[in-house]
Amino acid sequence: MLRFTPLLLALLWGLAMYRFSAWRTVRELEARSTELVDPKLAPVFSRLARALDLPRVKVFLYEIDPVNGLAAPDGKVYITRGFYEKFRTGQITDEEMASVIAHELGHVALGHSKRRMIDFSGQNALRTALVMIFSRFIPVIGAYIANWLTQMLAAKLSRSDEYEADAYATALLIKAGIGTGPQKSLFEKLPHLTGAHGASMPAWLLSHPKTEERIKAIEANEAKWS
Repeated sequence: MLRFTPLLLALLWGLAMYRFSAWRTVRELEARSTELVDPKLAPVFSRLARALDLPRVKVFLYEIDPVNGLAAPDGKVYITRGFYEKFRTGQITDEEMASVIAHELGHVALGHSKRRMIDFSGQNALRTALVMIFSRFIPVIGAYIANWLTQMLAAKLSRSDEYEADAYATALLIKAGIGTGPQKSLFEKLPHLTGAHGASMPAWLLSHPKTEERIKAIEANEAKWS
């Protein structure tokens, strides 16, 4: 039993850290956000709501500069001020903005935020176990190898979530009559919008899939569902 104590402690620590992080994230978002109300975006948001059989889709504006969208642990969907300004200056369209919202709604609907609690805790326990094993046989660099392997696992799980949210968004956009064009065109614009031209790390270490792979997956789903 004693041999499993470090793993159990790591699992409990991971759960505690996740819950604290989720609580802190929600507090931060609530303090720095307001509901996004824009007459130019209202029509496409209404189309998403009708496709979901909801009275409306609520989106919140998070007052930070980076270009991003996110689904919070409490199920709310956010667009950053940086992303919204790209829309206001005409760099992205209303339908491209709707594709971002559809993607984040996918994260909420598919339970990715809740699942991350289990993933995070499991990864923490795995990291502890691997550190113990590798450090025993490779004293100096064992911990680095363990962290590297755990990072690879975390990236793979994150990429899986992104593909699932993309597929949800594709289905929703088709049902809403918007189609996948805006979804694909936004992905092509994202490297320029975010300033991330090219990837310095290999794809299997990135938390998001490569743009061309995401577009291929969207087109494959579109062909299958059409």
